[in-house]
Amino acid sequence: MKLKIMALALLLAGSAWAHGVSGVETRYFDSSVRPQDDIYRAVNGGWLASHEIPASESSDGAFKQLRDLSEARSRELIEQMAKSGGSGDAAKIGALYRSFMDEATVEGKGVAPIEPELKMATMLSDRKELFRLLGQWQDRSIKLPLAFWVGVDMKDATAYLPELYQSGLLLPDRDYYLGKDARFVAARQAYRQYLERLFALAGYAQPAKRAEKVMGLETKLAQIQRSRVDLRDPQKQYNKMTLAELARAAPGVDWQAFFAAAGVPDLKAVNVGQPEYVAGVETLLRREPLVVWQDYLLAHALDAYAPYLGKDWTAARFEFHGKALSGAKEQRARWKRGVQLVEQSLGEALGKVYVERYFPPENKQKMQQLVDNLMQAYRQSIDSLEWMSPATRKAAQDKLSKYMLKIGYPDHWRDYSGLEVKADDLVGNVRRAWAFDYQWQLSHLGKPVDRTEWGMTPQTVNAYYNPSQNEIVFPAAILQPPFFDIQADDAVNYGGIGAVIGHEISHGFDDQGSQFDGDGNLRDWWTAEDKANFHALTARLVAQYEAYQPLPGKPINGKLTLGENIADNAGLQIAYKAYRLSLGGKPAPVIDGMTGDQRFFYGFAQVWRSKVRDEALLSQLVSDPHSPAPFRAIGASSNSDAFQQAFDVKPGDGMYKPPEQRIRIW
Repeated sequence: MKLKIMALALLLAGSAWAHGVSGVETRYFDSSVRPQDDIYRAVNGGWLASHEIPASESSDGAFKQLRDLSEARSRELIEQMAKSGGSGDAAKIGALYRSFMDEATVEGKGVAPIEPELKMATMLSDRKELFRLLGQWQDRSIKLPLAFWVGVDMKDATAYLPELYQSGLLLPDRDYYLGKDARFVAARQAYRQYLERLFALAGYAQPAKRAEKVMGLETKLAQIQRSRVDLRDPQKQYNKMTLAELARAAPGVDWQAFFAAAGVPDLKAVNVGQPEYVAGVETLLRREPLVVWQDYLLAHALDAYAPYLGKDWTAARFEFHGKALSGAKEQRARWKRGVQLVEQSLGEALGKVYVERYFPPENKQKMQQLVDNLMQAYRQSIDSLEWMSPATRKAAQDKLSKYMLKIGYPDHWRDYSGLEVKADDLVGNVRRAWAFDYQWQLSHLGKPVDRTEWGMTPQTVNAYYNPSQNEIVFPAAILQPPFFDIQADDAVNYGGIGAVIGHEISHGFDDQGSQFDGDGNLRDWWTAEDKANFHALTARLVAQYEAYQPLPGKPINGKLTLGENIADNAGLQIAYKAYRLSLGGKPAPVIDGMTGDQRFFYGFAQVWRSKVRDEALLSQLVSDPHSPAPFRAIGASSNSDAFQQAFDVKPGDGMYKPPEQRIRIW
């Protein structure tokens, strides 16, 4: 199961960080809205009313400044390496970036660089070759109906286990194929047009007919896929099988040929995330005409490589992925896309240089202090839970005591010496980078789990919890304003980065993470009564968020977003307790006319400042486990006793909730 990262997954935004002594950005306040009625609009309303999303973006807001800053810093580093040449990783970063930025060479080569993939698809003569090709292409970032990778065994956190997982759709989710909503219908039409354009650009006959058949095949794949909500249950996603058992479950596929082509000829066992889906794919592989599968593979290869071909290709891809699905008005600058490619291909090599220049030791030390206070608050909170028995409380404390903390950057960096990069071969570089990363995954098989590895680069603006290693990870780039400002008031830092820390800690105790023990194993450590109490509380949270409707006719999916909503709510509660602990029993000063508690909640609300285009918001509501930004601020704050007290919220106020209706889980 892809539980590797339960990330904060921010909708990132953009403005220069500027604040008063308090660290609160009062210039964006809306004086016509009281925090008692809507903390989100009271804090961010001025910005929401005046700010326009940049034409190249699908969203914007308070965090995008961090991504912009990280991106600009990365660009500076990359361009220095591109100019100086150098050796080792620096030379590879420079050559990769130059190969992307050399538009004339890219344009001149046309579609020739991807002819190997096109020939592989068109030359298929039978289904055995089809099965083999599906295995062979696992080392490319081409969407295939079966995704194969190496993860940690969910029931044995000391070992790696290969996994098969449902995949193969180019629209954001199965609902886009099956839903009757007019917005889904429009997206399907845009997809057909995109497929037709890809086939036409590549010179294939009858592009409209091919596009329709590919769409039909993907719709059949969508019909047999599990929903996003079902995919959140780790128990359902754990189905460890031997090769013989897999062959019995889906006998129509030559699995030995598939895995040999995928680079694991001696496979002993595999976790089949969705057995019924694999069986369904096996039926489609046998029954659907081979020519349809060929067109499917062609279309998906063309889509995967389109960003690295000429202007007609990048424009076609933008019209679909950027405009139709995300609402962006124009394509992102080429240098931004070049930086993104370097991030994807040589991320840790760039990250090593990034932290040397931009991550001072005092930031890591301050972060450690914040985490220590958050962990202390969490321990105290677990001990005070009224709904949990002593036996489960003891197990929860044991899990918390085993958390691994990673701050800033890894202790050991990835070795990229085996990756070949050429300054005049963009597609070749991309293909080799994909294969290099895939082979790196395979290299883990048969080895002990490496707990020093990171799932994000230091320059990534995000954070995550990994249940299989019971770790919380905070990359260097997130440890900056508006999350964390070493010069700012503690109240705002605890409302910002403190809530982020609390959020990630809480993922270990959300509806998914709570099914893993302190050693990272999928194991039930709850009493039956405590589990029932927990489910009763989370059901109330589901109902709360399903009452929010960000788009007409599209409420938040409370079950899909449950884990993130638990983490938001518990993270805010724990961050507040940690803030109070940091005061050491002394009263917080009043700064800029705001009490410490008020500054804490202002700090929390301002980090969620965001605007998003309707197209991107629709995709988020269907496929993203995170609630839209405004409701992350409103939902968690409304359940906080401290918030209600800080602003003297009374019955009749928009944010008021009676004490008995406030949901307190951790």
